[in-house]
Amino acid sequence: MKTFVQQGDVLEFTAPAGGVVAGTGVKIGDLLVIPLVTAAEGEKFNGRRTGVVEHAKLSAQAWTEGQQLNWDVTNSEFTTVTTGNFRAGVAATAAANPSATGQVLLSGVNLGAALA
Repeated sequence: MKTFVQQGDVLEFTAPAGGVVAGTGVKIGDLLVIPLVTAAEGEKFNGRRTGVVEHAKLSAQAWTEGQQLNWDVTNSEFTTVTTGNFRAGVAATAAANPSATGQVLLSGVNLGAALA
């Protein structure tokens, strides 16, 4: 296609205040991305915005396959809690309560405003 630029699963971003840590989600504008490298504030880095990732979750939650997951900016983890958090994907697999991590299918779309 004449207007095609790139796949878009991994894009280049500029690290926000405080920088980014490889493998820890970060909100860039209205997107949640998972940095592939650690980068200081203002540095360019590649971030994954789609696909399945294993990431920190609210330990005291059980997840079911396909369950909506939200991004908790304050705690840098995924949660099923909607209030004050951003819709970011769905559980790719079930996760036990307790468990420190879970597999998330990133939505790859604009997160929009916090959920009510």
